[in-house]
Amino acid sequence: MSKEQKNQPKPNPNGFKPKFNSYWIYAAIIAVIISFNFFGNNVTNTDISRNKFEDLLRANSIKNILIVNNDYAEIHLTEDAQKEFRNNNKDESLPWVSAKPVLTYNFGSLENFENTIKENKEKYNLDIDLKNVNKTDLFDSILGFLPFILILGLWIFFMRRMSGGAGAGGPGGQIFSIGKSKAKLFDENQKVKISFKDVAGLEGAKEEVQEIVDFLKSPEKYTNLGGKIPKGALLVGPPGTGKTLLAKAVAGEAGVPFFSLSGSDFVEMFVGVGASRVRDLFKQAAQKSPSIIFIDEIDAIGRARGKNNMTGGNDERENTLNQLLTEMDGFGTDVNVIVIAATNRADVLDKALMRAGRFDRQIYVDLPDLNERSAIFNVHLKPLKLGTDVKVDFLAQQTPGFSGADIANLCNEAALMAARKGKESIENEDFLESVDRIVGGLEKKNKIISAKEKKTIAFHEAGHATASWMLEHAAPLVKVTIVPRGQSLGAAWYLPEERMIVQTEQMLDEMCATLAGRAAEKVIFNRISTGALSDLEKVTKQARAMVSIYGLSEKVGNLTYYDSSGQEYGFTKPYSETTAKLIDEEISSLIEQQYQRAIQILTDNKDKLTELAERLLEKEVIFKDDLIKIFGERAFLSESEILEKKLKEQEQTEENNSEVEN
Repeated sequence: MSKEQKNQPKPNPNGFKPKFNSYWIYAAIIAVIISFNFFGNNVTNTDISRNKFEDLLRANSIKNILIVNNDYAEIHLTEDAQKEFRNNNKDESLPWVSAKPVLTYNFGSLENFENTIKENKEKYNLDIDLKNVNKTDLFDSILGFLPFILILGLWIFFMRRMSGGAGAGGPGGQIFSIGKSKAKLFDENQKVKISFKDVAGLEGAKEEVQEIVDFLKSPEKYTNLGGKIPKGALLVGPPGTGKTLLAKAVAGEAGVPFFSLSGSDFVEMFVGVGASRVRDLFKQAAQKSPSIIFIDEIDAIGRARGKNNMTGGNDERENTLNQLLTEMDGFGTDVNVIVIAATNRADVLDKALMRAGRFDRQIYVDLPDLNERSAIFNVHLKPLKLGTDVKVDFLAQQTPGFSGADIANLCNEAALMAARKGKESIENEDFLESVDRIVGGLEKKNKIISAKEKKTIAFHEAGHATASWMLEHAAPLVKVTIVPRGQSLGAAWYLPEERMIVQTEQMLDEMCATLAGRAAEKVIFNRISTGALSDLEKVTKQARAMVSIYGLSEKVGNLTYYDSSGQEYGFTKPYSETTAKLIDEEISSLIEQQYQRAIQILTDNKDKLTELAERLLEKEVIFKDDLIKIFGERAFLSESEILEKKLKEQEQTEENNSEVEN
C-alpha cells in the first residue's frame, strides 16, 4: 500500500452522520452573546486617570463627552488626537482594536466633574459638546434575566417531555395524552402470525371463537337472516390454559384490526382517566370496524361494585367499569366490534358485565385432558432434538393437571437439563427429571439427614407406596424417593385417574393411602413423627369437603354449606352449634377409620413393607418395577395402566417384527 493511499481518509462503512441535537442551538446563542460582548463593538474603551483627562482638556484634544448613566464619562477624541493615540498604543493594540478609540473616565462626583469642564472651557476657550445619555449593556441585561431564562427553558423542556416530545414514552410521559387508550393495535401493518393451528387442544373453545371469526369475515351471512353480531365473549379458566393464546389466534385468523390491552392499563393515579381511556378505545375500534378488542385480566376493572364501601369517596375503578358497561351496550348492530376478555376470576365479576348483550358468550377454557396434553406436547416438542425413547403418550400420562404453560415449561426444562449433562438429544429420563423438579422442587442431595431420620422417611414413603398398591381406587405409583426435594424430605409420585366425578369409595381409598405414611411409622416403630403434616392437611381438607360440601356423610345428610357465588358467609356460620359439633365429629371419625384401615393393610403386609423400605434405603429412588418384584402385579388396573400396558405390548410387537425382518 502506497503512502498516498495510507494518508487518504478511510470511508465510513456505516455511513454514520451526527444526529442533530437541539442543545447545539443553545450553545450557538451563548457563543453569539459572548462574541457580541467582546468583539461586537466597533470602539475600544480605555480607562484614563484624572491627570490624563486634565491634559487632554488643556490640549483641546476632546471632541465631545458623553456622561453615561451619570456614572462615568465616554471621551471621544478629535481626529489628530486619535492618530496620536493609535501611534502611542500601536504595540499594545489587539487585532480587533477600532480606528476610533473611546476613552472612559470615572469622574466620581458628577457635580464636581461638570464644574471642572465648565471652568476649563472658559479658561482655555474650549469647544466641547457635553451630553447625558443612558446605555444598557446587553451582556449585563442577559445576566439579569438569566434566572428567568433558565426557568423558562426548564419549563419548556419538561412540557416537551410530558407532551410526548420526540418519541417520549418514559415514566411520566404523555401527560397531555393520558386519557388516550394504551391498546396495542394489530392490523395489516403489524399482523399476528399465530393461528388456530398453533393452539393445541381446546377444541370446544376453538369452535366457539371460530364462529366469532366467521361473524367478522362475513357478517352479511348472519345479518341477512335478522341475526345480530354478538357483543362479546368471555374466556374463563385457570391460569396457563391458553386464554391469551386463543385470543391471539383469533386475531391471526380474523384478519381485522385487533386492539390488545390489559385491564390494568385503564388504571391511573388521575381521576377520570380510566373512563376516558375506555371511551377512546371504543372510538378507535368503531373507526376501524369490523374489529376486535381484547382485554386481558378484565377482573382488574370488572369486579362487582359496592363491595368496598369501607374505602369511602369515589371509586375510580367503578367509574371505569360503568363506562365499559355503557360502551359495550352502546354499539349499534351495524358496527361490527366484538369484545373478547379473559380472566381466571369470573366469580368476582360484576353481574351487569356478565349479562347477555354485553358478554353473550362465556367460553370455559379448562385444564387439558390426556388427549389434549398429547396435542400440546406435539406442538412444543417440534423444535426440540428428541431421543428415540421419548413417547408423547407417555409424557401426557405423566403430567396430569398440567396446563399448557406448564407443559411448555416442562419441555424447556428438559432441554436445559439435557444440555447441562452434555447430551446431543433430549431423552425420556430428562423429561421425567423435569417433572420431578417442577412438581417437587430441586433436589437437595447435600442436605444432612441422620441415619435414624432417613430410616423413618424410608418407611413413611414405603407405607404410601404399599397402601396405594393394595387399594383399588388409589392412584398407581410411578416413583418413590427419599432424596430431599424442595421442602419435603421424601416424595412419592402417583398417576391419578382423570375423573369427572368422584365416588365416596374413591375418596376414602385416597385418604387411606395418604394416611399410610404415618401408619407405617406406627406399625414399624410404634411411634409417630411430625413428618406427616402435609398428609394430615390433605386428608382433613378431603374429609371436611366430604361432610360439609359434597354431602357424603350419612349422619349430616344430603346437605352442603358451599356458596358457589363466592360471597362466602363472612363471620357467621350457615349452621347451628349442634351441627358444627356433628360435622367435627364426622370429620374426625372419617379420618380415624381410614387411619386404622391403613394400619391393618400395612400390618398384613409388614414383611413386604420392610423389604420395600430397605430397598428404598439402598437405592434412594425406586420405581413401579420394584413394587412389581415385591408385591407382584397389581390386582386393580386403572385406565392409564391399561393404556400403558397396551403401549408396551405394541412396542414389543414392533421390536419382534423388526427382528424378524432383519
